[in-house]
Amino acid sequence: MTFKYNNVYINDTATITGPYEGSGPLSKYFDKSYNDLYFNTKSWELAEIKLIEESIDILLNKVGKTKFDIDVLVSGDLLNQIVATNYAASSLGIPLIGIYGACSTSVLGLIIASNMIEAKQVENAITSTSSHNNAAEKQFRYPVEYGGPKRKTTTFTSTGGASAYLSKNKKGIKIESATLGTVVDLGVTDVYHMGAVMAPAAAKTIYDHLRETKREIGYYDLILTGDLGMYGKDILKDYMLTEYNIELKNYDDCGSMIYDINKQPVYAGASGPACAPLVTYGYIFNKMYKKEIKRVLLVATGALMNTTMVNNKSTIPSIAHAVSLEVID
Repeated sequence: MTFKYNNVYINDTATITGPYEGSGPLSKYFDKSYNDLYFNTKSWELAEIKLIEESIDILLNKVGKTKFDIDVLVSGDLLNQIVATNYAASSLGIPLIGIYGACSTSVLGLIIASNMIEAKQVENAITSTSSHNNAAEKQFRYPVEYGGPKRKTTTFTSTGGASAYLSKNKKGIKIESATLGTVVDLGVTDVYHMGAVMAPAAAKTIYDHLRETKREIGYYDLILTGDLGMYGKDILKDYMLTEYNIELKNYDDCGSMIYDINKQPVYAGASGPACAPLVTYGYIFNKMYKKEIKRVLLVATGALMNTTMVNNKSTIPSIAHAVSLEVID
């Protein structure tokens, strides 16, 4: 399902990262980076709460607003029952729509907020998401202290918080349209190969978006997926060509961009809900503001599993949501 928007804009954004992202190739495009994964707190989970709170504080300062000026917060994270979002929202006091789309959460939040602004239900909105490497590892795999070996196809959960301010004011980057994804399950059971799990969902959403908007792939200067990593990136290109006869040329993946995979110990690249917005709000928006690229299709991908289903050897379903981002003329 694709939505068209006439009057929705991302006016500004804010990004915070951990040490791996802060020492990666895109470090200069983030608003703030921490050298300590605790972020001056006492636990990984408290650190993730701080990621959301601080990214929103930075964003409010950028747009000259207070929390009392915000109509709705649309936010989610990777922890059970989106607790990072819930604790952050309890301190902010902004009406909350809590969402969970795994690593597709950032774009799902943009779609929900855009629909509400376009329908004139709200004047403005903040969308936020976060992920924390150590908190996610403890929840979905093993605590890092366990020191278990991992396969080369494993993705490395990004540590970061990202927030965006949306309104009808014609400033920043336009959200031109969006496509809701459908759940895809091709029978993959390997929790250490998220690229293989999510690539088919990304392919279907890209195809659906092009079909429903009646566009060719060349309409976009860049097709950008959220966090497939170096192996999933290649799988997507092969799958698009085989299944839909579409060749991805102007394409990249945020999970392959945020780290220096050849130098940093990050396996196949990044994953996590924060990965797509960190790269997009920082590096990609910078290129768009300079008009080096004008049209971007951002496709955030998510693996929809939990530890219980993984331990039961169940297959892993996935989803991808897309937003069309354009430079304002």
